[in-house]
Amino acid sequence: MTVKHTLSVLVEDEAGVLTRIAALFARRGFNIESLAVGSAESSGVSRITMVVPGDNRTVEQLTKQLYKLINVLKVQDVTGTPCVERELMLIKINATTSNRAEAIELAQVFRARVVDISEETLTIEVVGDPGKMVAIIKMLGKFGIRELARTGKISLVRDSGVNTELLKTLELKV
Repeated sequence: MTVKHTLSVLVEDEAGVLTRIAALFARRGFNIESLAVGSAESSGVSRITMVVPGDNRTVEQLTKQLYKLINVLKVQDVTGTPCVERELMLIKINATTSNRAEAIELAQVFRARVVDISEETLTIEVVGDPGKMVAIIKMLGKFGIRELARTGKISLVRDSGVNTELLKTLELKV
């Protein structure tokens, strides 16, 4: 069964590492649905967080192939692991004086911030898990989306081991 896997990859911070990883995926015909790269906790090390579709066997093979690349230090499939996941999105919507208050109120429900305003548009900054992004896009869609930019998911394993997704399902049952 194909599911979306989140891979956290620590690499040496050197030119060409990301190109080699992308080439590895391209050669095998795999799509990277989300990609975020930035400095990690150690100097000279970057963390690449990517979301890739595939079954468990395929992702295991990709992990083995990633380890064969010289600059790859650690690969972790954090898909089934309790994690803190976040994404940043900027969304520009149509907003006139007649509907601006409704759009701002809706943004506040999602704890989003208005970062730019014009006579015809609002630009809203949203930070949260990928599910929140989908929900706010759906709700703001009625205003007309002019532009949208997303960073891609970043993720760190929860040392507490608390699975917030499990807690959400328990809250719904109560």
